[in-house]
Amino acid sequence: MTLTNLKSEVKDEFYNLLDFWINYSVDQKNGGFYGTINGKNIGIDSVKSAVATTRILWGFSSAIEFLNAHPELPKRKEYITKLEPLCRRAYEYLIANFWDKKYGGVYWNVSATGQPDEPKKQIYAHSFFVYGMSEYFRATSFKPALEWARKGFDAIIEHSYDSKNGGYVEAYNQDWSETDQYILSDGDRRKSMNTHLHLLECFANLYRVDKSEKVRFHLQHCLEIMLDHIIGKDKTRMTLFFTDDWQLRDKAISYGHDIEASWLVLEAAEILGNEHLIEYCKDKCLAMARDAAEGLQSDKGMIYEFNPENGHSKSSRDWWVMAEAMVGFYNAYQLSKKIHYLEKAENCWQFIKDYLIDHEGGEWWGGVNAEHELTGTTKASPWKAPYHNLRSCMEIYRRIG
Repeated sequence: MTLTNLKSEVKDEFYNLLDFWINYSVDQKNGGFYGTINGKNIGIDSVKSAVATTRILWGFSSAIEFLNAHPELPKRKEYITKLEPLCRRAYEYLIANFWDKKYGGVYWNVSATGQPDEPKKQIYAHSFFVYGMSEYFRATSFKPALEWARKGFDAIIEHSYDSKNGGYVEAYNQDWSETDQYILSDGDRRKSMNTHLHLLECFANLYRVDKSEKVRFHLQHCLEIMLDHIIGKDKTRMTLFFTDDWQLRDKAISYGHDIEASWLVLEAAEILGNEHLIEYCKDKCLAMARDAAEGLQSDKGMIYEFNPENGHSKSSRDWWVMAEAMVGFYNAYQLSKKIHYLEKAENCWQFIKDYLIDHEGGEWWGGVNAEHELTGTTKASPWKAPYHNLRSCMEIYRRIG
């Protein structure tokens, strides 16, 4: 496959994904967007998650920014005209239904009709609230979105930042009181790789539009936490869970998150603009991609987790893992100029085309097993929105240049 062909194909898939979400995601009956869309593209009344709704806001907003940045793309104005009201719809629904008017912060999810369903304060959800709101402002200059991004950021810092041990605590009750029951973990596993990875992402995106010292401090702090604790100074794989004082609580290897972090960590350093950290992250991220490649299987798909203690693996080839692997290996190719990384990125795209894209109905299936049988048939869910796959298409198009 030539780079010209790859660029053309991801461009086409970018539009296919937008068409799916424009046509099928809007919940006309209850407001906002469907919490679930089944394999036949039918929206289902179900809980609506802060994660999916904020990712929808980010996806539509990022698409506008992408279209504006690439005047050569066809139907730019037509798609921007469609996307702008959908961004406003997501923005207004988040403020009206997810923001806690009494205690501040966002609920984890709401009912199909928009009532608080699980009102606990999970910092993972707050990271995407900041990510989506900051991208909405970045794409459209809509100032209230920046104000809400700052409110979300302030809630994270006020309640979650651990000034003693560093990093950010996982979750709280609705009123921000302490809890040991989280969405991603429980007990003394009060800090997670996953939440810190997406905090890094949201701090970096907010810093693009807010160069305040406070945002800069937390972007650099979170990046250093990622490098020193989540990955480790002499390591290339992330640990999934930690105690408050950074004692390890899990030895599983998450190939999917490692390859995702292998480009997000470098991106954060570049947005921060710290030349020393940029050079350090180039070496670190290339090594992370190298070792994450162990998750690739003979069919060119990537499993996303393996536990070396018990030999257990999550062997499905999931949509988000394959999307991030395509970008992570292309980033490694850019850093190293080694063709085998380009081949890995192209193989990931071929796997996506062969097994994950629904070429008739649009969007991607959730995943397939080793025999390439579907393991996930929902097109949208509390975790599945136009984020990993839409972003991967835009990233590859940009990077080919």
